[in-house]
Amino acid sequence: MDARIKVYEEKMTKSYQNLLSEFGTIRAGRANPNVLNKIRVDYYGTPTPLQQVGNITVPEPRILQIQPWESKMVREIEKAIQTSDLGINPTNDGHVIRLVFPELTEERRKDLVKDIKKKGEAGKVAVRNIRRDANDYLKKLGKSSDVSEDEVKDLEDAIQKMTDKFIKDIDKAVEEKSKEILTV
Repeated sequence: MDARIKVYEEKMTKSYQNLLSEFGTIRAGRANPNVLNKIRVDYYGTPTPLQQVGNITVPEPRILQIQPWESKMVREIEKAIQTSDLGINPTNDGHVIRLVFPELTEERRKDLVKDIKKKGEAGKVAVRNIRRDANDYLKKLGKSSDVSEDEVKDLEDAIQKMTDKFIKDIDKAVEEKSKEILTV
């Protein structure tokens, strides 16, 4: 890989990884601890990731259980979950918080698939924008006298192949996540 285009590959990789992490927060009717990744709990005045204030387990396919390290954090964790966009009401017994994920309706599944496809399209747009930036850079490089036209053409081809690979990866990720959502 040419060092001049390596930075663009890294940007495309970051865009792809970002998309995958967004997909991880979309719940599919099964309990997945990743849906809690964005939730911050007020821990002695500091917004702290939920994973750092308690142990998260999946005792049953549709239940997440959060065991806080400190019992006085139960109320804070409960409040953070209620104010989040998770859409699930936590229950607690004073020591443990449980989140019961309801079965998704067919309509809700279809809405989630639409959302996944939108996010996938946004990911592809980001990759294409990176390709455009790379091609602009290569055009400028081609105008300077120290790089031959053939070299610029080879680099443009490499950028296009890279773009095609990431677009294909995004399509595959969208397809897999859509299939996961639609599977009852």
